[in-house]
Amino acid sequence: MTPLSYIALGAALMLLLAALKERFTGFAAQRPRDYAAQEPRFDLRQHLNGPIKCEGVIYGPLGRVASRFTGDFEAHWEGNRGVMTEHFLYDSGNTQDREWRLELGNDGAIRAEADDLVGVGRGQQAGSAVQLNYSIRLPEEAGGHVLGVTDWMYLAPNGTVVNRSQFRKFGIKVAELVATMRRVDPA
Repeated sequence: MTPLSYIALGAALMLLLAALKERFTGFAAQRPRDYAAQEPRFDLRQHLNGPIKCEGVIYGPLGRVASRFTGDFEAHWEGNRGVMTEHFLYDSGNTQDREWRLELGNDGAIRAEADDLVGVGRGQQAGSAVQLNYSIRLPEEAGGHVLGVTDWMYLAPNGTVVNRSQFRKFGIKVAELVATMRRVDPA
């Protein structure tokens, strides 16, 4: 083997090790069962119900803040079926609206639909956390790309929901979102 071959092999090995580390020790390694015994118990029907205020940031692929936003949500449940409308205002002045149609199984399984999703989102609530996986199509002004999304929502003791999401294209993280959601008094 030539010295250049050794360098290429070493670089490939390092990339493989980095990918394995992320898969088995990072954000992607979490599972709903990891949170199953934790309190307080996260119930979408209770904690994401009524008027909700959201604040958050979106980080770009290099880890720097790319956008900041606020959101006003309204969620209503009838049994195990819910609808959550979201209105976002970004620091750029742009706005975005989304309507989630959610179905919660008796075992905590979640089925989610929205107009900008490609297919159906699936997830699980367990203990103090909720995980949701889906593919989303970005608006045309943002390139129209389809990204794989993993959402994790964690219930804080005061009822605030902390949301961390990663967005991936071809398995490579291209953005991350961190936000809080808290119910507000409808009066």
